[in-house]
Amino acid sequence: MSKTKLTSSTSIPASLAPFFQEYDLARLDLQRSASTIIERVLQYGSRLEIRWLFGVYPRKQVADWVQRWGKYALPEPHLTFWRLVLDLPETP
Repeated sequence: MSKTKLTSSTSIPASLAPFFQEYDLARLDLQRSASTIIERVLQYGSRLEIRWLFGVYPRKQVADWVQRWGKYALPEPHLTFWRLVLDLPETP
């Protein structure tokens, strides 16, 4: 297991590059691409990368994304896990 440090909250960690193959990480804007970044990190991120995500985006923003897009973008059991972690109700 890698102990790589994530030193910057202004760019996507290089360790996430395999999950953004269709993007140039250096050109992804953290605010304009927030939805895509949140989706990929919630689905594929390690603990360290998830910690980075919550350092960049407020918990409320991540929770709002899960409420709005989670059922379309996150597979089970990821969706159920994040609903539990973020204390979100299940939506029909």
